[in-house]
Amino acid sequence: MSFFDNLKKEASSQFIEIIQWLDDSPDTLVYRFPVYNAEIKMGAQLTVRENQAAVFINMGKAADVFAPGQYTLSTQTIPILTALRGWKYGFQSPFKADVYFFNTRLYTDLKWGTTNPVMMRDKDFGMIRLRAFGTYAMRVVDAKKFFEEIVGTRGLTTTADIIGQLRSTILSRLTDAIAEANIPALDLASKYDELSSTAVEKIGPEFTRYGLELSRFYVENISLPEEVEAAIDQRSKLGVLGDRLGQYTQLQTAESIPLAASNPGGIAGMGAGLGAGFAIGGAMGQAFGASGTAAPPPPQGSTAPPPPPGSGGASAAPRWSLAIDGKTYGPYTDDALRAMIQSGQVAPGTQAWRPGAPGWAPVSEFAELGLSSPPPPPPPPAK
Repeated sequence: MSFFDNLKKEASSQFIEIIQWLDDSPDTLVYRFPVYNAEIKMGAQLTVRENQAAVFINMGKAADVFAPGQYTLSTQTIPILTALRGWKYGFQSPFKADVYFFNTRLYTDLKWGTTNPVMMRDKDFGMIRLRAFGTYAMRVVDAKKFFEEIVGTRGLTTTADIIGQLRSTILSRLTDAIAEANIPALDLASKYDELSSTAVEKIGPEFTRYGLELSRFYVENISLPEEVEAAIDQRSKLGVLGDRLGQYTQLQTAESIPLAASNPGGIAGMGAGLGAGFAIGGAMGQAFGASGTAAPPPPQGSTAPPPPPGSGGASAAPRWSLAIDGKTYGPYTDDALRAMIQSGQVAPGTQAWRPGAPGWAPVSEFAELGLSSPPPPPPPPAK
């Protein structure tokens, strides 16, 4: 074999004759075929498998697109590249071009989530911050447009980079969707399906502009700030109790007992805890009536309770007032006061007053509470 024959054989070995992508990774979205300094031989075989698309790139611009199938490269099979290069019909010389493969299968269980809280105006709580996360599914439907919008112009080839770019688009449009949905914070948990559908309408066109299809989108959780969740929990308590003053007072008093017992004063400090419970109950009583509506102000000329024993203060109350540690608590209904006495939260000797009473007296001395009992008869004579 002559020197020129060896040189010709060596040169021909640099020509690429088979172009294909054996995808061994389910997470690879874009693959650039390694052409580098080698040249593609005219007449080379191009194999595009199912769930793939191949795009020939000429000087950074997308040219011919190939769907799944097997092709023999010629001026007939790559007409756009032929026109761009100015090749004549039947051109046979090797050529250089970038070849990109795109995975067109459906990518599922892709994650999205808010990096920073989303601000929203709520009619119940005012301005609040929301965090949300979920999943979505998408596929490449227009490989040429996908290259022009994402891969070529932004230099993104790895799946992680591409998903990161899409995530910013999702969060931007999802913020608009949540704000425009105008769903109260208390109802968000029951509106995930509606929000998901709204998000698809908002985000879908953006994906289409990139040559993608947003097949599914799910909102899995929207979390509220801790202070808003605490307010919701408190409102739930009142809903269970029906806003009834007596039961709310008992709840506050019962919750104050373990707190008082855990203080350094132990049970000795329980009086202060009970007083706090009574004070909260009194505040609720002044703001709401037993039916949960605002209570009317007391009529002019109503009698105010005298100062509690050992205190020079005074407090206006429509019914029962209690004096504990020199402070006045109330007002309380008859049923609420009886319940607190029967449960041991109020001792029978606690000083009480109501309008019309001459002064402070132990609760056991008020006959209308049904706590006093007639003295027992004298014992029978001894035999």
